[in-house]
Amino acid sequence: MKNNPINSSLGIFPKSWSEEHAGRIPGNIPIWVGILSELTEFGIFFVAYFIAKFYYPEVFTQGPQSLHTSLGVTNTIILLTSSYFMAKAMANIRLDNKSKCERYLWLAFFCGCLYLIIKTWEFYWNDLQGFGPSTSEFFTVYYYMTFNHFLHVGWASCAILWVIFRLRSGAYSSKENSGLEALAVYWHMIDLMWILIFPLLYVLR
Repeated sequence: MKNNPINSSLGIFPKSWSEEHAGRIPGNIPIWVGILSELTEFGIFFVAYFIAKFYYPEVFTQGPQSLHTSLGVTNTIILLTSSYFMAKAMANIRLDNKSKCERYLWLAFFCGCLYLIIKTWEFYWNDLQGFGPSTSEFFTVYYYMTFNHFLHVGWASCAILWVIFRLRSGAYSSKENSGLEALAVYWHMIDLMWILIFPLLYVLR
């Protein structure tokens, strides 16, 4: 979440904070170790996707047409919105505005829950259509990637609740907010993974 003149002009980051932390890597070492391990895991999924697509081109051409694309689009919008809320939560804690920070954290949490509800309905809808992990190579990859991402959104949403509890107990302020920042970095990583997953599974033919 490195600052730049555009962010400062929009008021996303206060000037004093940005000057003090310019060039600093957000979060902490443990969260980046976790993120790198998660990126490796998703990277393996992406490699598996392209290998399977190479060997079964017809299956991967037909597969996306069987999915409920509108639900995928809706979840994409929800996750992008949640990232905005998380960024606003960070901006407000850096201003020591804890009430607004908590409000945006709750909004991000509700977005996470809404994503999980819609994704659960999508899995149910797939089942009604007779599509499961063993239906075809496409659906095997689809379920491995989307269910894994589903789990990440689930426990990251639980982490938001923990951060809200910590915020209310006075653990975070403009001077000390590394825990909240680590969550924000992780949340943005999850959203980024979905931005990559969505076109691969729902758009590309």
